[in-house]
Amino acid sequence: MPDLLIQLYAAEVDAVRDRPEADFNRPTRTEWTVRELLFHQLLDAQRTLVALASPAAPEEEEPDVDSVTYWRPFFPESEWNAPHADFVRVAASAYSSSAALVDHLATTTDASGRAVAAADPAARVRTQGHVITVGDLASTLVVEATTHLLDLTVDLAGAPRPPAAALAEARRVLEGLQGGALPGRWDDSEAVLKGTGRSPLTDEDRAGLGASWRPLLG
Repeated sequence: MPDLLIQLYAAEVDAVRDRPEADFNRPTRTEWTVRELLFHQLLDAQRTLVALASPAAPEEEEPDVDSVTYWRPFFPESEWNAPHADFVRVAASAYSSSAALVDHLATTTDASGRAVAAADPAARVRTQGHVITVGDLASTLVVEATTHLLDLTVDLAGAPRPPAAALAEARRVLEGLQGGALPGRWDDSEAVLKGTGRSPLTDEDRAGLGASWRPLLG
C-alpha cells in the first residue's frame, strides 16, 4: 500500500509540474479548480505526517475505525463539506504562484509517502479524532489520492491515470461502504467515479441499485 501511495503522489505532482499558470484554473471533477484541489491534497499529506507522529497510547487505545468505516462520515451532503471547501479556496489563493504550491505539494507528499512506508503497518495512530492502524490509514490515503487524481486530470491533456491496483483498492473500500458488490459491468475506474457521485448513473444503473441509492462518499 505505501508503494501505491508514493506512485499516486508522484503521478499527481508530475501531472502539474511545469504547466502554464492558466492550467491551474482549469476545472476538476470537484467544485474546485486544479490549484484548489492540489491544496486540498497538500492538507491530506500534512495530516498524514501529524498522524504518524501521534501514536495511540500503547495497550489503551484500540482502533475505532478501519479502512472502510473511516469514510462513513464523509458522505456528499456532510455538513463539513462547505466550510472546508471555502477554507481551501481562500488558502490556495494565498500562494504567490502555482509553481510555489506545486513545490510545497511535492516536498510534503514525498515526505508523507516515505513516512508511511517506514512505519509499522500495525502501529496505531490518532487522526481526526479516531484511532486507526497505519495500514488502514495508508488505504484511506490511497483511496483519497486515487479519487483526486481522477478528479484532477479530467481537463489536463496528457495527465496520468491511477495505477490499476489503486483503482482496485478504491473499489474494495466503496464496496465495503456499500455492504456488497457494485455492478460488475462497471470497471474499477467507473466504480470510483459513479460510487462517489462524480459520474451520473444510467437508467440501467438505477434499476440495479434502486431509486434510493446515493453516492457512497464525497
